[in-house]
Amino acid sequence: MKKFLLTLLVIILLILAFVLYTFTSTGYFREINNTKSYEVIAEIPLKGAEDLTISYSDGFMIISQDDRAGRRDGSPSQGALYFLDLDSAKFQPKIISGDYGFPFYPHGISMLKLDSAYYQLLVVNHAKQHSIVKFELFGDSLVYIATYRDPSMISPNDVVARDEESFYFTNDHGYTSKLGRLAEDYLGIGASNVIYYDGKYREVANGINYANGINISENRSEVLVASPRRFMLQYYSIQEDGSLEHNRDLNVNSGIDNIELDENGNLWMGSHPSLLAFAAYAAGKKDIAPSEIIKVTDGVVVESLYENDGTAMSASSVVAPYGDLLFVGTVMDNVLVVLKKK
Repeated sequence: MKKFLLTLLVIILLILAFVLYTFTSTGYFREINNTKSYEVIAEIPLKGAEDLTISYSDGFMIISQDDRAGRRDGSPSQGALYFLDLDSAKFQPKIISGDYGFPFYPHGISMLKLDSAYYQLLVVNHAKQHSIVKFELFGDSLVYIATYRDPSMISPNDVVARDEESFYFTNDHGYTSKLGRLAEDYLGIGASNVIYYDGKYREVANGINYANGINISENRSEVLVASPRRFMLQYYSIQEDGSLEHNRDLNVNSGIDNIELDENGNLWMGSHPSLLAFAAYAAGKKDIAPSEIIKVTDGVVVESLYENDGTAMSASSVVAPYGDLLFVGTVMDNVLVVLKKK
Protein backbone atom coordinates (compact mmCIF):
# COMPACT_ATOMS: atom_id res chain seq x y z
CA MET A 1 0.00 0.00 0.00
CA LYS A 2 2.83 2.39 0.84
CA LYS A 3 4.52 1.65 -2.50
CA PHE A 4 1.28 2.39 -4.33
CA LEU A 5 0.79 5.70 -2.49
CA LEU A 6 4.39 6.69 -3.11
CA THR A 7 4.05 5.89 -6.82
CA LEU A 8 0.80 7.84 -6.99
CA LEU A 9 2.43 10.82 -5.28
CA VAL A 10 5.35 10.78 -7.73
CA ILE A 11 2.93 10.67 -10.67
CA ILE A 12 0.92 13.60 -9.28
CA LEU A 13 4.10 15.62 -8.69
CA LEU A 14 5.28 14.90 -12.24
CA ILE A 15 1.94 16.02 -13.67
CA LEU A 16 2.04 19.20 -11.58
CA ALA A 17 5.62 19.88 -12.65
CA PHE A 18 4.64 19.42 -16.31
CA VAL A 19 1.66 21.77 -15.96
CA LEU A 20 3.76 24.40 -14.18
CA TYR A 21 6.53 24.11 -16.80
CA THR A 22 4.04 24.48 -19.65
CA PHE A 23 2.43 27.57 -18.13
CA THR A 24 5.69 29.30 -17.21
CA SER A 25 7.56 28.47 -20.43
CA THR A 26 4.75 29.78 -22.64
CA GLY A 27 4.31 33.16 -20.93
CA TYR A 28 0.94 32.38 -19.38
CA PHE A 29 1.64 34.35 -16.20
CA ARG A 30 3.05 37.38 -17.97
CA GLU A 31 1.17 40.63 -17.39
CA ILE A 32 0.36 42.52 -20.61
CA ASN A 33 0.49 46.30 -20.23
CA ASN A 34 -1.25 48.13 -23.08
CA THR A 35 1.28 50.54 -24.58
CA LYS A 36 0.07 54.15 -24.62
CA SER A 37 2.87 55.69 -26.71
CA TYR A 38 1.50 54.43 -30.06
CA GLU A 39 -1.91 55.03 -31.60
CA VAL A 40 -3.76 53.20 -34.36
CA ILE A 41 -4.10 55.61 -37.30
CA ALA A 42 -5.44 53.18 -39.91
CA GLU A 43 -6.88 49.68 -40.24
CA ILE A 44 -6.49 48.09 -43.67
CA PRO A 45 -9.26 45.51 -44.23
CA LEU A 46 -7.33 42.31 -44.94
CA LYS A 47 -8.20 39.02 -43.21
CA GLY A 48 -5.15 37.17 -42.00
CA ALA A 49 -2.36 39.45 -43.29
CA GLU A 50 0.17 37.15 -41.62
CA ASP A 51 3.35 38.27 -43.37
CA LEU A 52 4.59 41.34 -45.22
CA THR A 53 7.84 42.74 -46.53
CA ILE A 54 8.99 46.19 -47.63
CA SER A 55 11.17 47.57 -50.41
CA TYR A 56 12.63 50.69 -48.83
CA SER A 57 14.39 51.71 -52.05
CA ASP A 58 11.19 51.70 -54.09
CA GLY A 59 8.65 52.53 -51.38
CA PHE A 60 6.23 49.62 -51.52
CA MET A 61 5.06 46.66 -49.47
CA ILE A 62 3.99 43.15 -50.42
CA ILE A 63 1.41 41.52 -48.13
CA SER A 64 0.63 37.80 -47.80
CA GLN A 65 -3.05 37.31 -46.94
CA ASP A 66 -5.05 34.18 -46.13
CA ASP A 67 -8.33 33.93 -44.22
CA ARG A 68 -7.18 31.22 -41.80
CA ALA A 69 -10.15 31.70 -39.47
CA GLY A 70 -12.52 31.10 -42.38
CA ARG A 71 -10.72 27.92 -43.38
CA ARG A 72 -10.70 26.76 -39.77
CA ASP A 73 -14.45 27.32 -39.52
CA GLY A 74 -15.27 25.55 -42.80
CA SER A 75 -15.53 28.60 -45.08
CA PRO A 76 -12.32 28.46 -47.14
CA SER A 77 -11.44 31.18 -49.64
CA GLN A 78 -8.40 31.75 -51.82
CA GLY A 79 -5.63 33.80 -50.30
CA ALA A 80 -3.79 36.53 -52.17
CA LEU A 81 -0.75 38.75 -52.46
CA TYR A 82 -1.21 42.52 -52.27
CA PHE A 83 0.87 45.51 -53.36
CA LEU A 84 0.76 48.67 -51.20
CA ASP A 85 2.26 51.99 -52.30
CA LEU A 86 3.81 53.29 -49.08
CA ASP A 87 4.24 56.85 -50.32
CA SER A 88 0.49 57.19 -50.71
CA ALA A 89 -1.43 58.13 -47.57
CA LYS A 90 -4.53 56.25 -48.75
CA PHE A 91 -3.44 52.80 -47.52
CA GLN A 92 -5.27 51.04 -50.36
CA PRO A 93 -3.62 47.70 -51.20
CA LYS A 94 -3.94 46.31 -54.72
CA ILE A 95 -4.36 42.57 -55.27
CA ILE A 96 -1.61 41.34 -57.59
CA SER A 97 -1.95 37.53 -57.48
CA GLY A 98 -4.36 35.72 -59.77
CA ASP A 99 -5.61 32.28 -60.74
CA TYR A 100 -2.66 30.00 -61.36
CA GLY A 101 -4.58 26.75 -61.74
CA PHE A 102 -3.85 25.58 -58.19
CA PRO A 103 -5.16 26.48 -54.70
CA PHE A 104 -3.30 29.43 -53.23
CA TYR A 105 -3.10 29.87 -49.45
CA PRO A 106 0.02 32.02 -48.89
CA HIS A 107 1.97 32.09 -45.64
CA GLY A 108 5.58 33.27 -45.25
CA ILE A 109 7.09 35.38 -48.04
CA SER A 110 10.52 36.57 -49.15
CA MET A 111 11.42 39.36 -51.58
CA LEU A 112 14.77 39.72 -53.35
CA LYS A 113 15.67 42.61 -55.62
CA LEU A 114 17.18 41.24 -58.83
CA ASP A 115 17.98 44.54 -60.55
CA SER A 116 16.58 48.07 -60.81
CA ALA A 117 13.51 46.85 -62.70
CA TYR A 118 12.19 43.78 -60.93
CA TYR A 119 12.09 41.56 -57.85
CA GLN A 120 11.77 37.87 -57.03
CA LEU A 121 9.07 36.72 -54.60
CA LEU A 122 9.03 33.36 -52.82
CA VAL A 123 5.81 32.34 -51.08
CA VAL A 124 4.99 29.37 -48.83
CA ASN A 125 1.70 27.89 -50.09
CA HIS A 126 -0.48 25.61 -47.94
CA ALA A 127 -2.56 23.73 -50.49
CA LYS A 128 -3.16 19.96 -50.09
CA GLN A 129 0.54 19.48 -50.69
CA HIS A 130 2.82 22.14 -49.21
CA SER A 131 4.91 24.05 -51.71
CA ILE A 132 6.97 27.18 -52.28
CA VAL A 133 5.92 29.31 -55.23
CA LYS A 134 8.28 31.61 -57.11
CA PHE A 135 7.10 34.83 -58.78
CA GLU A 136 8.74 37.82 -60.42
CA LEU A 137 7.46 41.30 -59.69
CA PHE A 138 7.64 44.10 -62.30
CA GLY A 139 6.27 47.29 -60.74
CA ASP A 140 2.96 46.06 -59.37
CA SER A 141 2.60 43.23 -61.93
CA LEU A 142 3.22 39.68 -60.69
CA VAL A 143 4.34 36.85 -62.98
CA TYR A 144 4.25 33.19 -61.92
CA ILE A 145 7.59 31.40 -62.50
CA ALA A 146 7.70 28.01 -60.76
CA THR A 147 6.46 25.79 -57.91
CA TYR A 148 8.82 23.83 -55.65
CA ARG A 149 7.63 20.67 -53.88
CA ASP A 150 9.56 18.13 -51.85
CA PRO A 151 8.93 15.59 -49.05
CA SER A 152 11.16 17.76 -46.83
CA MET A 153 8.33 20.34 -46.74
CA ILE A 154 6.72 18.73 -43.69
CA SER A 155 5.23 21.91 -42.23
CA PRO A 156 6.80 24.92 -43.99
CA ASN A 157 6.25 28.24 -42.28
CA ASP A 158 8.57 30.87 -43.75
CA VAL A 159 11.12 31.21 -46.54
CA VAL A 160 14.04 33.49 -47.38
CA ALA A 161 16.03 33.73 -50.62
CA ARG A 162 19.80 33.46 -50.43
CA ASP A 163 20.10 34.40 -54.09
CA GLU A 164 18.12 33.96 -57.31
CA GLU A 165 18.62 30.17 -57.36
CA SER A 166 18.69 29.16 -53.68
CA PHE A 167 16.63 29.62 -50.55
CA TYR A 168 16.09 28.50 -46.95
CA PHE A 169 12.77 27.57 -45.40
CA THR A 170 11.61 26.57 -41.93
CA ASN A 171 9.46 23.60 -40.91
CA ASP A 172 7.70 24.66 -37.72
CA HIS A 173 7.12 21.01 -36.73
CA GLY A 174 9.20 17.91 -37.26
CA TYR A 175 6.46 15.37 -36.53
CA THR A 176 3.34 14.80 -38.60
CA SER A 177 1.32 12.84 -36.01
CA LYS A 178 -0.99 14.63 -33.58
CA LEU A 179 0.82 13.11 -30.61
CA GLY A 180 4.21 14.19 -31.91
CA ARG A 181 3.01 17.73 -32.54
CA LEU A 182 1.48 17.94 -29.09
CA ALA A 183 4.83 16.91 -27.64
CA GLU A 184 6.55 19.65 -29.64
CA ASP A 185 4.02 22.30 -28.63
CA TYR A 186 3.56 21.49 -24.96
CA LEU A 187 6.65 19.55 -23.90
CA GLY A 188 8.86 21.91 -25.87
CA ILE A 189 10.58 19.12 -27.80
CA GLY A 190 12.86 20.63 -30.46
CA ALA A 191 12.12 18.65 -33.63
CA SER A 192 11.69 21.35 -36.27
CA ASN A 193 14.35 22.37 -38.76
CA VAL A 194 15.67 24.55 -41.58
CA ILE A 195 15.98 23.19 -45.14
CA TYR A 196 18.26 24.64 -47.83
CA TYR A 197 17.53 24.40 -51.55
CA ASP A 198 20.17 25.03 -54.23
CA GLY A 199 18.99 22.51 -56.81
CA LYS A 200 18.80 19.85 -54.09
CA TYR A 201 17.08 19.88 -50.70
CA ARG A 202 19.07 19.27 -47.52
CA GLU A 203 18.62 19.87 -43.82
CA VAL A 204 21.03 22.52 -42.55
CA ALA A 205 19.72 23.10 -39.00
CA ASN A 206 17.65 20.95 -36.65
CA GLY A 207 16.61 20.50 -33.03
CA ILE A 208 14.76 23.83 -33.11
CA ASN A 209 11.70 24.45 -30.93
CA TYR A 210 9.07 25.53 -33.46
CA ALA A 211 11.18 27.09 -36.22
CA ASN A 212 9.03 30.00 -37.38
CA GLY A 213 10.16 33.18 -39.16
CA ILE A 214 13.45 33.20 -41.04
CA ASN A 215 15.54 35.95 -42.59
CA ILE A 216 19.11 36.83 -43.60
CA SER A 217 21.18 39.54 -41.92
CA GLU A 218 21.95 42.78 -43.70
CA ASN A 219 25.52 41.69 -44.54
CA ARG A 220 24.19 38.33 -45.85
CA SER A 221 26.46 36.36 -43.49
CA GLU A 222 23.88 35.01 -41.02
CA VAL A 223 20.52 33.29 -41.08
CA LEU A 224 18.13 34.36 -38.31
CA VAL A 225 15.48 31.92 -37.08
CA ALA A 226 12.61 32.65 -34.70
CA SER A 227 12.05 29.96 -32.06
CA PRO A 228 8.87 31.15 -30.31
CA ARG A 229 8.52 28.04 -28.15
CA ARG A 230 11.81 28.94 -26.45
CA PHE A 231 11.30 32.73 -26.65
CA MET A 232 14.57 32.83 -28.60
CA LEU A 233 16.05 34.37 -31.74
CA GLN A 234 18.66 31.97 -33.11
CA TYR A 235 21.71 33.05 -35.15
CA TYR A 236 23.42 30.79 -37.72
CA SER A 237 26.54 31.53 -39.77
CA ILE A 238 26.18 30.80 -43.50
CA GLN A 239 28.93 28.55 -44.81
CA GLU A 240 30.22 28.69 -48.38
CA ASP A 241 28.12 25.70 -49.46
CA GLY A 242 24.97 27.13 -47.86
CA SER A 243 25.09 24.95 -44.74
CA LEU A 244 24.53 26.63 -41.38
CA GLU A 245 26.58 26.72 -38.19
CA HIS A 246 24.75 27.66 -35.00
CA ASN A 247 26.31 30.73 -33.39
CA ARG A 248 24.18 31.82 -30.48
CA ASP A 249 20.68 32.39 -29.11
CA LEU A 250 19.20 35.69 -28.01
CA ASN A 251 16.48 35.61 -25.34
CA VAL A 252 13.64 37.96 -26.37
CA ASN A 253 11.16 36.93 -23.61
CA SER A 254 8.34 36.47 -26.11
CA GLY A 255 7.16 34.10 -28.83
CA ILE A 256 8.48 35.91 -31.90
CA ASP A 257 6.94 35.11 -35.26
CA ASN A 258 8.22 36.73 -38.49
CA ILE A 259 11.47 38.71 -38.77
CA GLU A 260 11.86 41.86 -40.89
CA LEU A 261 14.90 44.12 -41.44
CA ASP A 262 14.69 47.90 -41.67
CA GLU A 263 16.96 50.17 -43.74
CA ASN A 264 19.68 50.04 -41.07
CA GLY A 265 19.64 46.27 -40.60
CA ASN A 266 17.71 46.36 -37.32
CA LEU A 267 15.34 43.45 -36.73
CA TRP A 268 11.59 43.91 -36.22
CA MET A 269 9.32 41.10 -35.06
CA GLY A 270 5.64 40.60 -34.42
CA SER A 271 5.32 38.39 -31.36
CA HIS A 272 2.99 36.34 -29.14
CA PRO A 273 3.79 37.05 -25.46
CA SER A 274 1.43 34.27 -24.28
CA LEU A 275 1.60 31.16 -26.45
CA LEU A 276 -1.28 29.42 -24.67
CA ALA A 277 -3.54 32.44 -25.22
CA PHE A 278 -2.49 32.44 -28.87
CA ALA A 279 -3.22 28.71 -29.21
CA ALA A 280 -6.72 29.19 -27.76
CA TYR A 281 -7.33 32.13 -30.12
CA ALA A 282 -6.06 30.22 -33.16
CA ALA A 283 -8.37 27.31 -32.29
CA GLY A 284 -11.37 29.64 -32.07
CA LYS A 285 -11.76 29.18 -28.32
CA LYS A 286 -10.89 32.81 -27.50
CA ASP A 287 -11.90 36.01 -29.26
CA ILE A 288 -8.59 37.82 -28.76
CA ALA A 289 -4.91 37.13 -28.07
CA PRO A 290 -2.16 39.51 -26.90
CA SER A 291 0.32 41.13 -29.27
CA GLU A 292 3.84 42.49 -28.93
CA ILE A 293 6.30 44.31 -31.19
CA ILE A 294 10.00 43.65 -30.59
CA LYS A 295 13.05 45.38 -32.07
CA VAL A 296 16.60 44.00 -31.93
CA THR A 297 19.49 46.39 -32.55
CA ASP A 298 23.12 45.37 -33.19
CA GLY A 299 22.13 41.74 -32.66
CA VAL A 300 22.04 42.12 -28.88
CA VAL A 301 19.77 44.98 -27.74
CA VAL A 302 16.17 43.78 -27.29
CA GLU A 303 13.39 46.36 -27.00
CA SER A 304 9.70 45.69 -26.45
CA LEU A 305 8.18 48.69 -28.24
CA TYR A 306 4.51 47.82 -28.05
CA GLU A 307 2.22 45.52 -26.07
CA ASN A 308 -1.55 45.04 -26.36
CA ASP A 309 -3.90 42.61 -24.68
CA GLY A 310 -5.70 41.92 -27.96
CA THR A 311 -8.27 44.69 -27.90
CA ALA A 312 -6.39 46.77 -30.51
CA MET A 313 -4.94 43.80 -32.42
CA SER A 314 -4.76 40.07 -31.81
CA ALA A 315 -1.81 37.76 -32.46
CA SER A 316 0.65 40.12 -34.13
CA SER A 317 2.82 38.08 -36.48
CA VAL A 318 4.90 40.64 -38.40
CA VAL A 319 5.87 44.31 -38.22
CA ALA A 320 7.83 46.64 -40.47
CA PRO A 321 8.59 50.34 -39.98
CA TYR A 322 8.31 52.94 -42.73
CA GLY A 323 9.09 56.52 -41.78
CA ASP A 324 7.25 57.21 -38.54
CA LEU A 325 4.73 54.41 -39.11
CA LEU A 326 4.62 50.75 -38.08
CA PHE A 327 2.70 48.29 -40.25
CA VAL A 328 1.56 45.31 -38.19
CA GLY A 329 0.15 42.08 -39.64
CA THR A 330 -1.70 39.43 -37.67
CA VAL A 331 -2.42 35.72 -37.96
CA MET A 332 -6.22 35.88 -38.10
CA ASP A 333 -7.49 39.40 -37.47
CA ASN A 334 -9.63 41.14 -40.09
CA VAL A 335 -7.30 44.12 -40.49
CA LEU A 336 -3.67 45.07 -40.99
CA VAL A 337 -2.96 47.77 -38.40
CA VAL A 338 -0.97 50.97 -38.97
CA LEU A 339 0.56 52.49 -35.81
CA LYS A 340 2.12 55.89 -35.27
CA LYS A 341 4.07 57.09 -32.25
CA LYS A 342 2.24 59.80 -30.34
